[in-house]
Amino acid sequence: MTTNKGVKLWNKAKKLIPGGNQLLSKRAEIFLPGKWPAYYSRVKGAEVWDLDGNKYVDMSSSGIGACTLGHADPDVDKAVIDAIKCGNMSTLNVPEEIELAELLCEIHPWAEMVRYARTGGEAMAVAARIIRAATGKDKILFCGYHGWHDWYLSANLAESTALDGQLLPGLEPLGVPRGLRETAIPFMYNDLDTFKSLFEKYSGQVGGVVMEPVRNYWPREGFLESIRQITKDNGIPLVFDEVTSGLRMTSGGIHLKLGIDPDVAVFAKSLGNGYPMAAIIGTSEVMEAAQNTFISSTYWTDKIGPVAALATLRKHKKLDVSAHLLHIGNLVQAGWQELAGKYNLKINVSGISPLSHWKVETNNSQLLHTIIVEKLLGKGFLSSEVFYPTYTHTENNVAAYLGALGEILNELEPYIKEDKLEELPHGPIAHSGFRRLT
Repeated sequence: MTTNKGVKLWNKAKKLIPGGNQLLSKRAEIFLPGKWPAYYSRVKGAEVWDLDGNKYVDMSSSGIGACTLGHADPDVDKAVIDAIKCGNMSTLNVPEEIELAELLCEIHPWAEMVRYARTGGEAMAVAARIIRAATGKDKILFCGYHGWHDWYLSANLAESTALDGQLLPGLEPLGVPRGLRETAIPFMYNDLDTFKSLFEKYSGQVGGVVMEPVRNYWPREGFLESIRQITKDNGIPLVFDEVTSGLRMTSGGIHLKLGIDPDVAVFAKSLGNGYPMAAIIGTSEVMEAAQNTFISSTYWTDKIGPVAALATLRKHKKLDVSAHLLHIGNLVQAGWQELAGKYNLKINVSGISPLSHWKVETNNSQLLHTIIVEKLLGKGFLSSEVFYPTYTHTENNVAAYLGALGEILNELEPYIKEDKLEELPHGPIAHSGFRRLT
């Protein structure tokens, strides 16, 4: 197998585009420096073809979590193609905006109003603006990852380690105005005591609380309930970031499974199944504040986004896609754990099954996973330390992937046990990517 075309183009890209591309999670160095195919020529279902004509089964992030129905879903694509034939942009608005708003509020009965954006990061920035406008207060308490915008990254202006465990340790807030210092204050997931102490410390100044309802771990008993009660008692909006968790365990937000209603919830990634679309939904009491500030953008009014979201949500519910994502994710997680026992390895498996994470714990884990990614690539699999299943992943895909991984671990087992991985032929070690601990 050769990936020369993708590698050559990636090297060219790094000279033309700062960082090589637009998304850290897709950089070739995160996976396999010098050998990662980097670019695709076409995709379908769970399969990806690179520029050299190699076909892979995507046992990694499936478009960084965007494609829960699978790549190039025929029903979503048809809806988009029909929309394009009608024209994507006009001086007038698209009626699908209303249809989508009604559907989102039907799925989430607590919500009454909806605003749209096209990406998760900007949608979270919209949510932050709305809750500050609604309360007239600047400070936001948050946990988890919420995008690249100034409101969030300003947490690192307080001290260089403020986002350790939240995003990338030591992330530099270069370009973020110093005046935003101490306007976004982090707390760790499931750490209710710290949340309470911060809420007391900034009493009367908190304009909102922003968090992912679930990420790698389920909430401890009383954690979310207590935060919901504290925010409600003090008239402070609670925002659930469902950019990643949405459409994984239900055909809406994961908070529906938890039985806790926020004041605002934000969806993106899988909402359009590969087409840019984001929604900020909330109570009318909070959302009306959007009228008192300036939140407006031309391409938030295109036709493709709402049409793709409508097709995605309807198919997702009709086929009970979340049940399949849970099933396939559970099979993979169980397989990782079985391999750990078979080869006497310490494999850390975490995350809800539709957002699965794994890591072999060794003295040289980063090198080990680089070698595994390369060997799995040669066996026809795109892989990483995450697996986000889609509706198109099959039990046969899982069996083939776990079988190939088992062969590789069997080959590497003596090198792992004797701490001799460095003796194996290998290229540059993969860079570490996002580490979400909450």
